[in-house]
Amino acid sequence: MHDIRLIREDPAAFDAGLARRGVEPVAQAILMLDEQRRLVSTRMQEGQSRRNEASKAIGKAMGQGDTVTADALKAEVAQLKDTLPALEVEEKALSARLQDELARLPNIPVPEVPDGEDEAHNVEVAKWGTPREFAFAPKEHADIGPALGLDFETGALLSGARFTFLKGSMARLHRALAQFMLDTQTAINGYLECNVPLLVKDDAAFGTGQLPKFAEDLFQTTDGRWLIPTAEVSLTNAVREQILDPRALPLRMTALTPCFRSEAGAAGRDTRGFIRQHQFEKVELVTISKPEESEAEHERMVAAAEAILRALDLPYRKVLLCAGDMGATARKTFDLEVWLPGQGAYREISSISNCGDFQARRMNARFKPEGSKKTEFVHTLNGSGLAVGRTLVAVLENYQQEDGSVLVPEVLKPWMGGVERLEPSL
Repeated sequence: MHDIRLIREDPAAFDAGLARRGVEPVAQAILMLDEQRRLVSTRMQEGQSRRNEASKAIGKAMGQGDTVTADALKAEVAQLKDTLPALEVEEKALSARLQDELARLPNIPVPEVPDGEDEAHNVEVAKWGTPREFAFAPKEHADIGPALGLDFETGALLSGARFTFLKGSMARLHRALAQFMLDTQTAINGYLECNVPLLVKDDAAFGTGQLPKFAEDLFQTTDGRWLIPTAEVSLTNAVREQILDPRALPLRMTALTPCFRSEAGAAGRDTRGFIRQHQFEKVELVTISKPEESEAEHERMVAAAEAILRALDLPYRKVLLCAGDMGATARKTFDLEVWLPGQGAYREISSISNCGDFQARRMNARFKPEGSKKTEFVHTLNGSGLAVGRTLVAVLENYQQEDGSVLVPEVLKPWMGGVERLEPSL
């Protein structure tokens, strides 16, 4: 959510920022609506003030025996009582329209975010690891996975496309990855482990920016709740409508949860395999910070996600997203893209964003700086540390052997109960 005061101060800069995200100029329309609302609000306040003054004057006139003045004041109060409710209704309607217009707009990119419309304009910042040289032609995970317990057919039979049934050592490897990630983010990187609701109300989905604009990307239950697309929704909203103690910041939280996405905008993309699913698991990282600390926290969160890839010895690259490729709530985003030898390409495995105060305004999440009487909005950050399914894909492709087996990465062996290799079934 945007601060209307900043739009009033510099509408041209606001439109210029949105233009970087492909949004047409809207400042003038928003300011006209804001002016209408303020005029009605002023009329309403003046009417309320005059009603109070006239009501007091009635008693004074009556005490002085001035019935003519008293009757005129009574008539005026009666007219105001008839007028004010209509003004209140109009003011509420204009406020709702203004909030709706602001709620549908994306965040403004910070200056260092490169211009561009899509992923072709993203900028590689760093690269880590050397892709393995195979003595055979490496296969994609969708080709080697079924013999190892990645059962696409049963998943589709039970639930339709973009669902997968994991069995045996494959299921255990998936669980080992998730536990390794969660243990690393809590014990080493200092994130507070949380177990969060998977169903949330409208206010929570609005707070992190999924509503109202991206409802089609979500699944909704028959009672109106929303299945979370990521634990970001539950974790970030944990501070909604609160004034936080500055000594508690930064607040770093993590959760391992199932995530549910309709993939409404991904028709035809990654329909084969385990990369783009309606249901998947992810270790989410969320930080609530003071404004002056959010940039450092962003780098810290990226490093926490990178640490998982490095521990698994999976080559990856760090990419700064251009303005047109960022999520709507982000003002700056780094993607981590892991190397998949079967595809011969780097693919996204984590997206880590600094949202500034954009989500905090929607949630009314604030803190009171020490020595200050006024509150400020916190900054919120979120990212994957990591997406479990995509990490599983990366392990399968990078650790595959010519006989169809897959070696278990050394760091995962304590979670695998002695299993060192996934063997294909006959």
